[in-house]
Amino acid sequence: MKKRLILTAALFILGILSIVIGVKDFSLAGVLSGNNNDLHILLVSRLPRLLSIIITGAGLSISGQIMQTITSNRFVSPSTAGTMEWCKFGILISIILAGGQSKILKILLAFVIAFLGNLLFVYIVQRIKYKNTVLVPLVGMMLGSVVSSLTMFLAYRYDLIQNISSWLQGSFSLIIKGNFELLYLGFPLVILAYMYAGKFTVAGMGESFATNLGVSYKKIINIGLLIVSLLTTTIVVTVGSIAFVGLIIPNLVSMYRGDNLKYTLVDTAILGSLFLLACDIIGRIIIYPYEVSISVVVSILGSIIFLFIIFSKKGKA
Repeated sequence: MKKRLILTAALFILGILSIVIGVKDFSLAGVLSGNNNDLHILLVSRLPRLLSIIITGAGLSISGQIMQTITSNRFVSPSTAGTMEWCKFGILISIILAGGQSKILKILLAFVIAFLGNLLFVYIVQRIKYKNTVLVPLVGMMLGSVVSSLTMFLAYRYDLIQNISSWLQGSFSLIIKGNFELLYLGFPLVILAYMYAGKFTVAGMGESFATNLGVSYKKIINIGLLIVSLLTTTIVVTVGSIAFVGLIIPNLVSMYRGDNLKYTLVDTAILGSLFLLACDIIGRIIIYPYEVSISVVVSILGSIIFLFIIFSKKGKA
């Protein structure tokens, strides 16, 4: 509980810092005194960006934790299971069929395709006779590479390379009021994930074990994949693809909170939001007044943290 309070306090401090940082003149004192210009900047740009970062960090982290739990593999996440590649494939299909005018259509198509892709990934993993820690994510990365190649081929075929390339790197620089509200779908999904957290943990112990405890294994797996698919889809459609968050955050939380999803879900959401917010602030100040894509910052810091996790677990082993 003490660590959770520390994480929450750090998130609050970085949240205030994120609101203050920006090229345009802005001050919290102006907001408190009723300055219309400062209030407009806060409501239209700074606050939507902060909320989108928090929701994205929490959503990707929880998605990664659910996938790691139900597959019993600490190297599985939306980025290593191919979920994001399936999402981008669905977005491309929506652009081809309807010109990409409707975000709802993008979400529906990307969600359906991502869910089917996740089902295929789990189906293949369950039928691997000799699976280990490395082999399972390799299967997801292989599927993701195939889907990514198909996406780029269709994008080239329909002259949509520039359109699909915009989804390859996540960015919050264009987030303003009116184009991020779809991320609010993440709130009921997080609540649903918390309600099924205990059953996800049981399902992660294997089908026979879950069945003996009266848990419908296939139903719980499908619910978990539905939550992951919809969370990932709304994030990719709104801000683009961001790697590493769903991979490293659940591992960091498990190092000090254990593997019971019900007890780690809140910490995972807070730490994921905190990590992504810190990366966003670094990207905004490192070459100020210009901005480095958050995907670049996350990839650099994420790879360093990932190596730390690997060597830490190797040392314990």
